[in-house]
Amino acid sequence: MANDAAPPVILWFRKDLRLDDNQALTAAHRSGRPIIPLYISEPEAAGTGPLGAAQAWWLHHSLEALDRSLHKRHGRLMLASGEALEVLCALIKESAAEAVFWNRRYDPAGISIDARIKHELEKQAIEARSFGGQLLHEPSRLMTGNGTPYRVYTPFWRALEGGGEPEPPLDAPAKLRLASQPKSEVLGSWKLLPTKPDWAGDFVDLWTPGEEGAQQRLHAFVEDALEGYKENRDYPARPATSMLSPHLALGEISPARIWDATRGLSQRVPAADIVHFRKEIAWREFSYHLLFHFPRLASANWNDRFDGFEWRNNSGDFEAWRRGMTGYPIVDAGMRQLWRHGWMHNRVRMIVASFLIKDLMIDWRRGEAWFRDTLVDADPANNAASWQWVAGSGADASPFFRIFNPVLQGEKFDPDGDYVRTYVPELRELGPKYIHRPFEAPKSMLDEAGITLGQTYPKPIVDHASARNRALAAYKAIRDAA
Repeated sequence: MANDAAPPVILWFRKDLRLDDNQALTAAHRSGRPIIPLYISEPEAAGTGPLGAAQAWWLHHSLEALDRSLHKRHGRLMLASGEALEVLCALIKESAAEAVFWNRRYDPAGISIDARIKHELEKQAIEARSFGGQLLHEPSRLMTGNGTPYRVYTPFWRALEGGGEPEPPLDAPAKLRLASQPKSEVLGSWKLLPTKPDWAGDFVDLWTPGEEGAQQRLHAFVEDALEGYKENRDYPARPATSMLSPHLALGEISPARIWDATRGLSQRVPAADIVHFRKEIAWREFSYHLLFHFPRLASANWNDRFDGFEWRNNSGDFEAWRRGMTGYPIVDAGMRQLWRHGWMHNRVRMIVASFLIKDLMIDWRRGEAWFRDTLVDADPANNAASWQWVAGSGADASPFFRIFNPVLQGEKFDPDGDYVRTYVPELRELGPKYIHRPFEAPKSMLDEAGITLGQTYPKPIVDHASARNRALAAYKAIRDAA
């Protein structure tokens, strides 16, 4: 390696795969020292990498994009795999680096690993500095007046909003002083991409992983869809959501950059649309607040009263739900959208989650695990908090007795059936009147549409009215036992 005048600083990238508004990067740049950009593939047991196979696909392309950005600045991204502390210590020895900078993680495994690493590096007289920027707030600092964590979203939102506008995001440095490249592993050897079969083949039709793709997505949303967002966001056939969640999940864009893009728009965008969109950003913040203070959010009921709930956990029902073969078109469309594009519209996520938990009485943790594996925007906080919200077992939860009727939800939010026809093509020829209730359509109409229930499209695997009563009875049992 070439001898630089100053010892280098290792810039450890994690789920912050961007140069823009990257506080650790900015600090490293301002130090004047040469920078070694590093990404570590930590053991799966650490829980700090991609949450599932779909996000692994995204990570591969995101790392390629980050490497291209660094290459434009005459550097490369170093890749290494193994226990993070071992990798860092080996690189420190090889490069004579005297500092490691990173942006903080807020998941339980990440917090534990980072605390140990900081302690060990400081014992070796290595400067170890961590920075914020992955969230708009620090969960350890934003507390109620009683000094306790927030449990309800609305007061949390008020506190976040009342804290003033976030600091303006930091632009990416135009130039970086990058150190000579240590030997790097080859990204392809990590086998993040599916091969046989390539189930992610359709992902590229919808997604452009990487910081540039995130910036383009944000610009398009603010220009074309922010106006009318409050109303339109609930209709899955409309291009009305930001689609930024997978970019946020791997830190290709910061929440501060997104928030900043909504400033100064009041003359052309109704305030209600801006506030509603900002509240979606704040829900992510709230989810991390919950995860930080309740590390078992993905595995344990926040409200332990639900520990006594008698789940049915029928494996055949779960398989039908997973494959999008329940006989309820809006549910099936959502599950097939998930498989096809690694993403699902938020309104439909609530519908399919309610159906799994309350119609089928399958433990919410099984749904959460499936979403982790199949969502490109899989997020340890958002995913767990949202599933518990629907289940009624979480903080600030929707009450258990709020049970979505999948037929009425479909008719309300996909009135013409366009969303269903996109993802359930066997129903394409069915008119709007029966598109969400094909099991009630006259046989002549089904014949004309080329549909044979039980053959070309399944009959409902459960009667919603009966299932609703069954779920309410189970809920009453644990409520009476409390």
